[in-house]
Amino acid sequence: MTDQQTNCLILAARSGVILAAFAAAGAAQASRCTDLVQAFGSQLADVQCFESADLTTNNLATTPANNSLAGLPVLAFTPITDRSVIAPAPGQRTPITKMVPGVQLNARIAADPAGEARFLLRLPDSWNGRLVVAGASGTRSEFNGDFAWSDYVVQEGYAYASQNKGVLNLKLTTSADPLGCRLNPASGVYVHFYDNDPGQQFTRWRHYMIAAAKLARQGVGAHYGHEPRYTYAVGTSNGGYQVRRAIETAPELFDGGVDWEGTFVDAGGPNLLTDLPAAVLNFPDYVSSAYNASSTAAKNIRAAGYPPDLVISTTASTASLWGNYSASFWEVTLCQWQKRLDPTYDTYGAGTGTYNYVARLSVSDVGEQMSDFATTGRIQRPLVTLAGTMDGLLPIDHHARAYARRVRGREDDDSSPPYRLYEVQNGNHIEAYNQTFPQLELIEPHAQRAFDLLVQHVENGAPLPPDQCIPRGGAIADAPAQPGHCQALLAP
Repeated sequence: MTDQQTNCLILAARSGVILAAFAAAGAAQASRCTDLVQAFGSQLADVQCFESADLTTNNLATTPANNSLAGLPVLAFTPITDRSVIAPAPGQRTPITKMVPGVQLNARIAADPAGEARFLLRLPDSWNGRLVVAGASGTRSEFNGDFAWSDYVVQEGYAYASQNKGVLNLKLTTSADPLGCRLNPASGVYVHFYDNDPGQQFTRWRHYMIAAAKLARQGVGAHYGHEPRYTYAVGTSNGGYQVRRAIETAPELFDGGVDWEGTFVDAGGPNLLTDLPAAVLNFPDYVSSAYNASSTAAKNIRAAGYPPDLVISTTASTASLWGNYSASFWEVTLCQWQKRLDPTYDTYGAGTGTYNYVARLSVSDVGEQMSDFATTGRIQRPLVTLAGTMDGLLPIDHHARAYARRVRGREDDDSSPPYRLYEVQNGNHIEAYNQTFPQLELIEPHAQRAFDLLVQHVENGAPLPPDQCIPRGGAIADAPAQPGHCQALLAP
């Protein structure tokens, strides 16, 4: 046999080994998804499971395209839009410094009679033994936290799960739709929230946060061979509400939580239905006053708990922080909650700005409806709240501070789980608004830091820093210069 023939045989043998290795790797990868899907059995439907070279949003496959679920109207499923809602503008988001290979599973929760509940699970190959379960803001999808939460925790090795509160987003409709809500008083565009459909009571929000935790723990156990050592809840806005309810009611599933701008729900008020009408009613007069901060309309809005407006005027136009909230949130959110909780009220006939929650208590069951999903403050695990003083949707004194007061009122003794409220001076509900109004500060980096501090407390017994006002450009401090509440809602 010649040397050339010998070399050819060696190369052929090596090639066979290499091909066999590739085949084995492919089979192993296929097996990981197959085993994971089989572990869930009939609990999930419409399952998509795939090996991912990178579980961060640098990988386009991580977040599906908007309107990518077959058979649904436009806007019912909007993952790309959803992940931007709670995150800062590009260039300010969570830094991504490495690829995170692993497995991703997206599915529908089969037990949901409405067929809308969805579940997301990301399992990094380099797992740190822990799980993070995320809530979803507004009526957003399970991909809502991809920028703000998932990118942060999967790079640290956490398994990550999320859900959509058991409900799809919205669809376009008309004023003839009894459940239609216009985007703002000047808009001719109406939307129909799936959250207002029969069987979609807001009580489901807690249920699906807990259901996602159970499914995720099961998936983690099947994939890695054992359940997570620790499980943490995180969420923003309505997702922060989900975190609070998880920590109040499911201590067997969660070891702690971080809620960022969570929604306070209380039948006795304050709540969204007590606050929003004043903003809706007075904003047109405020505009007519040429954005005069001393006008009666402006005083009425601030008296309802809202922070001062920020106004930037040029010869061509006027930008207003309140104007942004009026255009995108105030009336449409009021409509959504009123139609769900007080459906006999004539939304546009009787008026949105003139809705009187206290008066409606005696003529409707809106109080009972609100009580059904109220936040109690009876936390059973450590919890940290982050909130901005300039939140124009969930005013800090009527939401973050109101919840803190509720928790403090429930603390019986020194054995109560720790609770902290970290106020971000000039923080705001919509992070990207700082692109127009540079006075606003980001909350995201402080929320992520608070998560790390919570983990250190739960796992190592490190004390949580006290309640504090995080100054502009500052950070959470062990010995804060401004303990307790921020002195002013707006600081220069």
